[in-house]
Amino acid sequence: MQKVILITGVSSGFGKATAEMLRSKGHIIYGTSRNILRNNNINNLVMDVTKPETIKQAVAEIMAKEGRIDVLINNAGMGIGGAIELATEEEIQLQMGTNFRGMANVCREVLPLMRRQRSGKIINISSIGGVMGLPFQGWYSASKFAIEGYSEALAAEVRQFGIRVSLVEPGDFATNFTASRHNSEATMQNEDYRESYARSLAIIEKEENGGLQPSVLAKKICKIVDAKKPKMRYVVANFEQKLSVLLKRFVSGNFFVWILRDYYKV
Repeated sequence: MQKVILITGVSSGFGKATAEMLRSKGHIIYGTSRNILRNNNINNLVMDVTKPETIKQAVAEIMAKEGRIDVLINNAGMGIGGAIELATEEEIQLQMGTNFRGMANVCREVLPLMRRQRSGKIINISSIGGVMGLPFQGWYSASKFAIEGYSEALAAEVRQFGIRVSLVEPGDFATNFTASRHNSEATMQNEDYRESYARSLAIIEKEENGGLQPSVLAKKICKIVDAKKPKMRYVVANFEQKLSVLLKRFVSGNFFVWILRDYYKV
C-alpha cells in the first residue's frame, strides 16, 4: 500500500539511499535537508531539525498536500570526535541538539497527526554507538543513548494509538559521515589526548570507509516500513559488530571497557 513518508536528512548517505529506494517502491516521499536539493524523484523540503519553526512549516506543507503522514524516519544527524572533557559548550549543544533534540522536535510535530489517524510508524536512526559508549565519540554516543531511551518510552506510550516505534542501530557504513565529522581542536592539541585520539581516529575512519554500503540499511528500512508488526530494534552491521552488541549483554562492564580500549588503541 502506498504510504506518505517523511525522511529527515536526505542530502546524502542513509537518507538519500532510503528515500530513493522507498520512492522506487511507489511510496510518496518527502525528504528534508537544510538546503534546497535537486532530486526530482522525491518531494524536497527545507528543514533544520534544530529550528522548530522550519519543522512546523514542512509538516504543514505535507498535510496540506497529502492529508496524512504514515511513516516518519528520523535520520538527520552529525558527529563530533574528541575527548569528552574537552568538548566546548557549543560542540555539546550542536551534537545533542542535532541528533537527540532534533529528532524529538520532529516527533513532537508529527505525533499529534498520527494520534488523530490512530496509525503510523516512527523509525529512529540510532547507532551501535547508542548501545555502547565509543571512546572519543562520547558525546555522539550520548546523543544516541538518549535516542534509545526516548524511543523505548515513546513506544510504550503510543502503542495504544496504533503507532509503532522502531530503532535502527547501524554499525560502520561508507558514507560522507566520516568526511563531515567535526574533530575537536582542543583534543588534537592536548598533550595527554592527542596521540591516543589520533590512533583511535585512524581506526574509526578505516572501519567507516571500509564499511557497508548505504543501500544495505535502506533495504532494511524498506522492510520495516512494510512490516505489519516491526520489531523494536534492528542492528544493521557486519558480523563482528553484531557480535560486540551481543557480547555486551553477557560480560562485565569493566571487561567490555577493556575490549573497547584494546580495539581503539586507547
